[in-house]
Amino acid sequence: MIAVQRSLLLKTAAALLLAFAVQIAVAMNPARATTIERIVSPGGIEAWLVRDSAVPLVSMEFAFHGGASQDPADKPGVATMMAALLDEGAGDLDSATFADRLERKAIELRIRAGRDTIRGALRTLSDNRGEAFELLRLALNAPRFDAEPVERIRAQMMAGLRRATTSPEDIASRRWWETAFPGHAYGRPVNGSLDSVPTITADDLRTYHKRILARGTLKIGIVGDIDAEAAKTMLDQVFGGLPAKAKLNNVVTMAPQGLGQRISETLAVPQAVVLFGGSGIPREDPDFMAAYVVNHILGGGSFSSRLYREVRETRGLAYSVYNSLVWLDHAALFMGATATRADRVDESIAIISAEIHRMAEEGPTEDELKNAKAYLTSSYALGLDTSTKIATQLVQIQLDDLGIGYIDRRAGLIDAVTLADTRRVAKRLFGGGMLVSTVGPAATSVPAPSAAGTLLAPPAAQPPASGNTVR
Repeated sequence: MIAVQRSLLLKTAAALLLAFAVQIAVAMNPARATTIERIVSPGGIEAWLVRDSAVPLVSMEFAFHGGASQDPADKPGVATMMAALLDEGAGDLDSATFADRLERKAIELRIRAGRDTIRGALRTLSDNRGEAFELLRLALNAPRFDAEPVERIRAQMMAGLRRATTSPEDIASRRWWETAFPGHAYGRPVNGSLDSVPTITADDLRTYHKRILARGTLKIGIVGDIDAEAAKTMLDQVFGGLPAKAKLNNVVTMAPQGLGQRISETLAVPQAVVLFGGSGIPREDPDFMAAYVVNHILGGGSFSSRLYREVRETRGLAYSVYNSLVWLDHAALFMGATATRADRVDESIAIISAEIHRMAEEGPTEDELKNAKAYLTSSYALGLDTSTKIATQLVQIQLDDLGIGYIDRRAGLIDAVTLADTRRVAKRLFGGGMLVSTVGPAATSVPAPSAAGTLLAPPAAQPPASGNTVR
């Protein structure tokens, strides 16, 4: 027993050392690490491959369209539970045996559900890739959904949902999404609810698995020590047995509702959470890159953003505040968040609203545009500094239908954004008001709310631009 444990520890340590070596190798030669080949297997399965034999490691990411938006309307949580159970026994391997096979070879396998996708990631030493690919094949094609792991995963999900009832971030998010998308798939909780999860059966999981996991919606990125021919063989081995087409339910494209409203919930926690958002610009829209630059200037996560400067540095209202663009298959949004003292919530919302309104009316300055371009161009490489990150990017670029040359074209797309573009798009992006969700303790002293109340909605003289409605 001790010898087995020692062997596993040594293999895990070796995998960690190799992961570190991959990071160094890619960082030293990023250009080599992003030379992308489009490969197609004999069975017609496409993948994007980045070959790098400097380190004996293979990373693969894959995605199927579907996700929680394909849950039965009365049973949110099916996609999340199904994804969590794919590596809990498959084929003739029960849950314990499957986990032992992964562990003994230091194979990392993760599968998760998002709103629009089921995404998976596989990472293995080159010497173990045959075993890794076979285990992945079993997980995707022959999951068991045995009673013991189903009940164990159900218990884990229920425990997480109970914790979420006392988490201000989770409550604010749930209230925002159900208000923004009433009666829509995006308004249902991705992880299910305390009422729905107990009702999910193994048959529900099998039905979802058969409907959603299909070759027709599959996107794959492979990075590391594997050549094109071996990769093509693997693609047919792992994915070739899946159905050709998924049976996806129609999801209506929808703009967020409730703009101009504020929904609040009292919770005894140290500080209040504020979540805000409104209509965005779809990823395929020609204005998206200008919107991306404008959003970065407003609150895109850097210390130079307007929201960071006004909310944190100038007034000390919060430790952090950010804003980001969110693009889904059937909606486009801008969303942001902060946390502050209960008696400063109204003031914080008023400042955020004022900055969003000012950006919509005036747009960025020339210096802000110049600095944003420089940051967004140079920082992109940080998302390509490991094999896992590159594989993730390859899949996301395919999901967004940006083309295999996007990494090379991206800097030029950013550079082409003009000041006039940003000012026009700022009005389109931020001129439609926002929905705000707050959760926290009752305030003992609240500033006058008039400013916040008027700034949440767009000015009466300037109705939302038509571009704020997702098409």
